[in-house]
Amino acid sequence: MHSLRSKNLTTLAVIAVAVPLAAVVGPVAAQAASSKFCDGGSYTVLGKTGVKDRFRGTVAAPAGRFTVQGKYTRFSIDPSTFAIYDYAFTGAANVGDMTGGKATAVYASKVPDHRGLALTSTISLELRDGDMTISRTGPGGLSMKIQAKDCAQGGIFQMEPARGDGTRTRIVHTVADSAFYYDNPNFRARVGAWLGSACADEVSGPAGQFCVRVSPRVNIGSDAAPKLVLRDSAQVATRVPQASCGPDFTNALGLSETKDHCAATSIWDVASGGRMGMVTGEDATEVANPPTTCTEDCEAGNGVNGRLAVLGFPSVVPAGSRLSPRTSADGLDAPLTAP
Repeated sequence: MHSLRSKNLTTLAVIAVAVPLAAVVGPVAAQAASSKFCDGGSYTVLGKTGVKDRFRGTVAAPAGRFTVQGKYTRFSIDPSTFAIYDYAFTGAANVGDMTGGKATAVYASKVPDHRGLALTSTISLELRDGDMTISRTGPGGLSMKIQAKDCAQGGIFQMEPARGDGTRTRIVHTVADSAFYYDNPNFRARVGAWLGSACADEVSGPAGQFCVRVSPRVNIGSDAAPKLVLRDSAQVATRVPQASCGPDFTNALGLSETKDHCAATSIWDVASGGRMGMVTGEDATEVANPPTTCTEDCEAGNGVNGRLAVLGFPSVVPAGSRLSPRTSADGLDAPLTAP
């Protein structure tokens, strides 16, 4: 649900549930979809800008990495692979700022493995205010599309690979040195409860669009910015386990989403036409339905209009909730997940 869709970039409004204030860091409830989070946002890419001179067309691909510079976020792109490097928040002032006003690195890289293929076409680019869509193709039906939104928080990034052979693309995420993946203890404490505006009670639900059962949640935090919270957001993608990482959190329901997950890396097999995105702020701590299965002409997700629950995240992430070790080679050579 949280992945950005190929036709539209959206963020969803959410509501808060009763959680002790001392245990929660983040923006005020129901602000996740606020346009204020994007005030003045705009990208400059390859000499083109989304402000006033809105651009839609093609540009020549440079020989090396190029920068996508926004008011709130910045990152660089490798033109031959569309791998992402040095994704960071700039720290620009905004009501939704999660950095404390300072430049904060989030991802060191998001690298797709095209298995010998490379992007070779001119670059298609569309810039409109704070939105960017950039794509490029190559031989064998290879294509990559990146959509980004220059905002202080929300659903703000999505990478979409496609291949002519219909197989999946492995993408390796590595967070910045000050960032880490963790098992959110606010979710762990409520595992199994049914939450949302349509729930009759926490024990029985019933399940529905606005009544969702709490499962464990892996979030990304930062020692450099304690108010920062993110989440990898996958659509038609499968995380590849890394056996030497953990720890193996378990519970009475048999759920173990954090099993075999490293503190600095995550590995994903993404279907051709699937999406590997990122959500931040309240969107990252919403008790949400799973994303829909869609790989072509996907519309924006169902709006929840503030009817789902937000569990927040701890102001200081306990050592026992942080996954470890930071990196592992396990899983990198595992067979691709079947489409």
